[in-house]
Amino acid sequence: MELQQMRYVVAVAETGGFTRAAERCHVVQSALSHQIARLEKELGAQLFQRTSRSVRLTAAGEAFVPVARQALASAERARAEVEAVAGEVRGQLAVGAISTVSAVDLAQELGAFRTRYPQVRVGLRMEMSDELIEKVRQGALDVAFVGLVPGARVTGVREKELARGELVAVVPPGHPLAGQERTGLARLARETFVDFTAGSAARRQRDDAFRAAGLNADVAFEVTTVELLAKLVRAGLGVGMVPEGIAGELTGLHVVRVRPAPRRIERVVWQALGPSPAAAAFLAGLGVDPG
Repeated sequence: MELQQMRYVVAVAETGGFTRAAERCHVVQSALSHQIARLEKELGAQLFQRTSRSVRLTAAGEAFVPVARQALASAERARAEVEAVAGEVRGQLAVGAISTVSAVDLAQELGAFRTRYPQVRVGLRMEMSDELIEKVRQGALDVAFVGLVPGARVTGVREKELARGELVAVVPPGHPLAGQERTGLARLARETFVDFTAGSAARRQRDDAFRAAGLNADVAFEVTTVELLAKLVRAGLGVGMVPEGIAGELTGLHVVRVRPAPRRIERVVWQALGPSPAAAAFLAGLGVDPG
């Protein structure tokens, strides 16, 4: 079994097709397909279910891909460690972040890192906290910035708390609450909400506060990014709740403090086996000692 074959399988799984995977890997599709077929023959199992319209992982493929990712990450890590001994930080840095990160200026930090370490290929992926943590566990991401409810336990990764804060309400101009500096959670519960996806860490921050107060929320619109949440609120479709640290950046909306306020904790997480040289350098730039 070759690393290149693993790389091809992971590329097909992530892009959803052989053509796009070949483009990502800079090879012709026939070569990529041939190598995957060889690997499937060696394993004695089909990794992909192919139809004229789609390519999907089989059960064997679902089991194979996470291990392949880890093997590729380990190989990349080994190369980076050797280069670091020689005084060079190379390789890649895969960073994940929620759209509501406010504990750090992510654009500034990534820009400073890229200037300091031009030999490192830097990438960024925006998702919800739970998905980001899982990708760090699997080795698909080196570092991720997540937001969780107080008391939430994170397993399978290393972590450090960056900041604690509160959620505030955002309402459109002309809304009855637009002229108020603060309101009660019970008053807010009478509104229709634009909120994050049910079950996500971002949603639980508000859900837990409402539940503790014996309140329910009418969530009519579910989103995955703060940008779309803000657009829907501006359109008058409901009110939203976002971290206080980013509320001021959402133009055209009025910010209203809430009591009792939902609370959140921002954390940075990294791989349990320890950071790669590039990830360690990035964390150091944040003032985080990876230990």
